[in-house]
Amino acid sequence: MTPTAAPAVVLDRHGLDALVTALVAQGRTVVGPTVRDGAMVLSELASADALPYGWGVELDAGRYRLVSREDGAAFAHSAGPQSWKSYLHPARERLWSADRSPEGRVVFSEHSAEPPSYAFLGVRPCDLRAIAIQDRVLTGGAHEDTGYGKRRRRALLIAAECTEPGATCFCVSMGGGPAADPGYDLALTEVVDEDGHRFLVRVGSEEGARLLEQVPHRTADMVTEATARTSVDAARDRMGRAMPPVDLRALMGASLEAERWNDVAERCLTCGNCTMVCPTCFCTTTEEVTDLTGDHTERWQRWDSCFDLDFSNLHGGPVRATPRSRYRQWLTHKLSTWHDQFDTSGCVGCGRCIAWCPAGIDITEEVAALDAEHGTETD
Repeated sequence: MTPTAAPAVVLDRHGLDALVTALVAQGRTVVGPTVRDGAMVLSELASADALPYGWGVELDAGRYRLVSREDGAAFAHSAGPQSWKSYLHPARERLWSADRSPEGRVVFSEHSAEPPSYAFLGVRPCDLRAIAIQDRVLTGGAHEDTGYGKRRRRALLIAAECTEPGATCFCVSMGGGPAADPGYDLALTEVVDEDGHRFLVRVGSEEGARLLEQVPHRTADMVTEATARTSVDAARDRMGRAMPPVDLRALMGASLEAERWNDVAERCLTCGNCTMVCPTCFCTTTEEVTDLTGDHTERWQRWDSCFDLDFSNLHGGPVRATPRSRYRQWLTHKLSTWHDQFDTSGCVGCGRCIAWCPAGIDITEEVAALDAEHGTETD
């Protein structure tokens, strides 16, 4: 029997804790959601007790806050400000260093430390899709990011299907959904009802199957399976936002001179928050850092943003000098020209760019306005 054909099982809260204990015993660094500094953040977990039991979130454009829940659920919250990109494609990474000896000889040393063996617990379906997109971008072409590749190959993914979409979520309209697509090692669906607090678990890989063998579990009953599926299906109909049902790739290409870009430029701070919280944005730059003697230098790779004025700086100045041009570049690349490069959209509908924009700019609202303007022009 293949892992994907294996019957679903059920873990209770003690079983979930045993799962984390088994991962730690394997030497894995377990990372999952927890509450810190007034937000749902990703952090290393020593046990399942650190999961955000009894916490949810309320969010809207430019607004986010934690709220308590009476049901004690661990995964009843939408995506927080961090994505798994922070671990697979870190914000800052040393590439190499160079040292000059007293005789003037320069020796280069590649930074090739063994990456942690991660286990990501609670990966949302939108983030599971985002990881697949980053895989395609950073390992699927001629210019592989070797650091990303090493970390990704050693990472185990435990998805948590969505039963509580947020007000800024729009994954369904981007072709995804609250159910987990293939790509996970294990997939959890949380159920809290009069029969107790438990997790329906599906197996997606041989490694996931081996892990599950080490954890106390029981065969899934029909009630738990039905309740889990109903909860996920209901979440599909409760998305807080939706992208207009149009050909986004064609719309962006036809809207390069739209008046709407001027409207958004008056509100956009070009802070780059949307690119920092986006789970698929991948742009980086490099910088050299030297010590005071000048005998030691290091090259670091760090995240960059197309909203940065220097991002497109060439001889004579930046190519995109205005907020209008930089916002247009981001949105057009995300929804249109990403297809030309990677045969997929760059947006998974997680809604982070909406919630964490200090000006409350809503990507779905902007696309709807562009669609309306384009429709008026073609009438």
